[in-house]
Amino acid sequence: AGQSNPTFYIATGGKEYVMRKKPPGKLLPKAHMVNREYRILSALHSIGYPVPKPFAYCQDPSIIGTEFYIMQHVKGRIFRDLNLPGMDASQRQAIYAAMIGALAKLHSVDWNKIGLADYGPKTDYCKRQVSTWGKQYNASKTSDIPDINDLFKWLNNNIPKNEGKTTIVHGDFRLENMIFHPTEPRVIAVLDWELSTLGNPLSDVAYCSMPYHMLLEEMRGIVPSLAFDNAPGIPTEKELTDTYCYYRGIKPPLSNWNFYIALSIFRMAGIGQGVYARSIQGNASSETAKEMGKTIPLIAKAGVIAAYARSSEFSAVDESYGSFGILKLSSRTRQLQKQIKEFMKKYIFPAEKVIYEHMQNSTNRWTNIPIIEELKVKARQEGLWNLFLPGASGLSQVEYATLAELTGWSDFAPEIFNCNAPDTGNMEVLHLYGSDDQKRQWLEPLLEGKIRSCYCMTEPYVASSDATNMALTVTRDGDYYIINGRKWWSSGAGDPRCKIAIVMGRTGDKNAERKYLRHRSHSMILVPIQTPGVKKIRPLMVFGYDDAPHGHLEIEFDNVRVPASNIILGEGRGFEISQGRLGPGRIHHCMRCIGRAERALSLMCDRVQNRVAFNRKLAEMNTIQHHIAHSRQEIEQARLLTLKAAHLIDIKGTKAARKEIAMIKVVAPNMCCAVVDRAIQSFGGAGVCQDTILPYYYATARSLRIADGPDEVHLTSVAKLELREQTKAKL
Repeated sequence: AGQSNPTFYIATGGKEYVMRKKPPGKLLPKAHMVNREYRILSALHSIGYPVPKPFAYCQDPSIIGTEFYIMQHVKGRIFRDLNLPGMDASQRQAIYAAMIGALAKLHSVDWNKIGLADYGPKTDYCKRQVSTWGKQYNASKTSDIPDINDLFKWLNNNIPKNEGKTTIVHGDFRLENMIFHPTEPRVIAVLDWELSTLGNPLSDVAYCSMPYHMLLEEMRGIVPSLAFDNAPGIPTEKELTDTYCYYRGIKPPLSNWNFYIALSIFRMAGIGQGVYARSIQGNASSETAKEMGKTIPLIAKAGVIAAYARSSEFSAVDESYGSFGILKLSSRTRQLQKQIKEFMKKYIFPAEKVIYEHMQNSTNRWTNIPIIEELKVKARQEGLWNLFLPGASGLSQVEYATLAELTGWSDFAPEIFNCNAPDTGNMEVLHLYGSDDQKRQWLEPLLEGKIRSCYCMTEPYVASSDATNMALTVTRDGDYYIINGRKWWSSGAGDPRCKIAIVMGRTGDKNAERKYLRHRSHSMILVPIQTPGVKKIRPLMVFGYDDAPHGHLEIEFDNVRVPASNIILGEGRGFEISQGRLGPGRIHHCMRCIGRAERALSLMCDRVQNRVAFNRKLAEMNTIQHHIAHSRQEIEQARLLTLKAAHLIDIKGTKAARKEIAMIKVVAPNMCCAVVDRAIQSFGGAGVCQDTILPYYYATARSLRIADGPDEVHLTSVAKLELREQTKAKL
């Protein structure tokens, strides 16, 4: 066994041993140093750390062709499948706890006291590792892999300034490199010390956390030990690292985590490339060595994704943390929260870079994105589909609000879960107000995710902040309506799957003076996008972002003729429908804003803990600390107010919650703008360029202060409702 140093079982004189030797042939420099393995085994065995007992080392290559050493044969269990098949949840949990406990124990060893003071340099571990594995990879390189080059460059540019306390580092610490007691969840021997040295302990923690970052679907079947399903009892990455912190007595979260994960994956790519190169040369120690060649591009891709995935832990929205902790949510809702978090960590966050690259490199940006379509299938299979609609999901507004926040951490998540605007609002309209025929023709395919839709309300030639100004006409002509006018900011209309538009226009007297009549003069009507006379004029940009393939289009309706049966609910009912549509929709928008703000705050905290200016970490500066504190306070306040509005909708209906709905429409986007702006400031120049998601977050949050009614309109509504309530209270 052994992909690196050949390992042999020896039985003689009624006793059993294991021999480890250097492989034959030309070797990479400083690789396969079995003398170092023997030395550290001897030192650790002397203090009772669980390693095989070493018996003898021979440096004379004339004996068997290369130097070698002999150690004890330890009988027990070796787990090569990370899923631990055949075990129940508690048994799996115990095995992983024992593994991470053995690692924490290793990192607590005083290496100076056991004679290992000269076992390796004491400083610049990460810098040396990046350099070493870059050289190792290039020395065994068999083809050019762009992701390897990108990863190497990123690692060199992001080496942590302060690495903390030096410990013994195993270098290849993972489940299959240890022997467990035959019946107990206890590590009795840690194996394969070839890469051990003195260095940063987080590199070991990250190395055994790599499976959480592997591209599971592509990796499974090639190297099972590098990928696993989240079987019951197997801890999440956060649970694993928190357990390590508990054993070591340090406070989570672990700093620079994405760097150490990326470094571990880079090192794995280097190891795998070396194994594959030796298989080509004919001196590999394993029959499966050639299979490693298939994994190197996949490992490299996972490394690049991990490097850029700075914020994917949801640390601010765990069930026991923040506003969610005071809610009495159903067990089903909590299970859905857990499922969404895991789905996003496992699939969506890793896919973000792939999606951005697709958008940058695609010759036609207005086409479907393949990986999003693939993830939709997975989401539906896992029951994470149409959760926004109470009639389909059975969730209350409060319950779905907690899920909407989680999806706000990634702008691609809502579509993947079929919970994205404007489809959600349009589906709600059809569900609540549509006729049976309208539901059958348009609601059903929308719920299936087979088509997309857009909503056409805002107009370029009138002040749409006063919605009664809408000038597009919907004129009855026998069994048809004829539509004339122009709309813009029709979100979703750019998508090639957009088949239907809900258009709001004037069916009544445009000169109506009485307020009652002015709000009964508009109607909503269904207009298939392919209807003659529907002309897509241009996509509009939000601070330079076109949001392709979704898009926000300017559309002209030139004598568009549709059946009279396409009118929704009846003539003059447009504003009535709008109020029913916008209540839940604003809850969703605001909670997603809060999710974006949480991710921005997480990015800010990562940044300031790892940047030094004027001989201090940015995180130690009062101004930055105040930015963080204000951001946390504002997020919590916005979340509580939004949840209150959702609760009022649940118990009293949208009309009774209209003041709270108006308030959150102002509070949440403004809060998000402020938090993102602070995050941008902490990133400096990087905060305003394409290297982070922050500029897009700011553009999105700022536009929400106008979309669905500007702040000023909502503030006026709040003031009028407050004055009315105060007046009633005094009577």
